[in-house]
Amino acid sequence: MILSVDPTLPLPVYEQIRGQIVRMIAAGTLGPGHRLPTIRQLAVDLGLAKGTVARAYELLESDGVIETLGRKGSFVVETPPVSAADRATELAQAAESLVVTARQLGADLDEVRRALDSAWQRF
Repeated sequence: MILSVDPTLPLPVYEQIRGQIVRMIAAGTLGPGHRLPTIRQLAVDLGLAKGTVARAYELLESDGVIETLGRKGSFVVETPPVSAADRATELAQAAESLVVTARQLGADLDEVRRALDSAWQRF
């Protein structure tokens, strides 16, 4: 699993990790049952504090994306079907997050649309 973080971005590093793992799952790069690196190993690989990686894993687990089975490790869970209402809620939250990040970066709406179109094409 290849992850990278940029501490100069306004998005917290743990959110960068969480977002990249979610995107890899959405793209099918990480399938159900895939074992994630240990918190310690990922922290060493990325040169981060264990607490930063632990925070990302905690968020992923609270979102129902991964499950941790004690010493066995953390695994990608089988994704249940999403209702239309839940999909609308998730999309609204993702859109708000994108807008916040874009405004923090000083991007205009056209830049955001181009970035969204580009990301949509990649996935």
